[in-house]
Amino acid sequence: MNLYFELLKEPIFTAEYVNQYYDNVESTRSALKRLMKQNLIVKIRNNLYTCMSGETGAPIANRFQIACMITKSAYISHHTAMEYHGMSDQVYYDVYVSSETRFQEFEFDGYTYKYIHAKTQTGVERVQYSGGIRVTDLEKTLLDSVKDMDKISGIEEVIAFIQAIRKLDEKKLCQYLSEYQNQFLYQKAAYLLETYGPVSGLTEKFYQICQDHIGKSKRYLSKDTFDGVYNAKWKMIVAGTNAYLKNGERGEDDRI
Repeated sequence: MNLYFELLKEPIFTAEYVNQYYDNVESTRSALKRLMKQNLIVKIRNNLYTCMSGETGAPIANRFQIACMITKSAYISHHTAMEYHGMSDQVYYDVYVSSETRFQEFEFDGYTYKYIHAKTQTGVERVQYSGGIRVTDLEKTLLDSVKDMDKISGIEEVIAFIQAIRKLDEKKLCQYLSEYQNQFLYQKAAYLLETYGPVSGLTEKFYQICQDHIGKSKRYLSKDTFDGVYNAKWKMIVAGTNAYLKNGERGEDDRI
């Protein structure tokens, strides 16, 4: 048996997985050490390994697969989910991982894996034939990104994402919004979708539901809102419609 070729069948593996080829734990440890010394496998973090490609000399596992193996409940979300869905125009070296179990931030192969507390497991898709990738669907990715846009993606990235979306499932959006129970999220999501769409699949019923949940609170849309004006419908201080666009210029004619 050639252990390296057996391990190539799994993009990521643990010591427990390797145990199936040996009679005891010590033999497993010795085998892992030998393969690492030969640069055939590499340790990602505690008890998480991947093979090194004989052709490229790079790790076999990609950042999405690694992220989803950090904990049993881990999945990619926020900007990393945008990237996976092919709806981001640049590669980020921070990998956002939602998980019910906390883990320490770590770096591997040029990427930094960042923990985000997962409040729910709804809206998470397991991608077939992907090597174990779990990722938020478009609707959950959108709401997560809007909710945390001042912490992670930034409003420009969120708007660019919205403009790249062609269709959303209204029922899913309403379900996820209900689960988050966040008035500000209703305000932000509805305003951004209404202003920076068009996104098909949303009816006036969706926007009415959002209005019914925003309460009386008045807020700034984003920490990046400057010289804003009050939007009475969504009870928010917002900037001009072009103010947050990538490469856009704020002008008097853009004010709402």
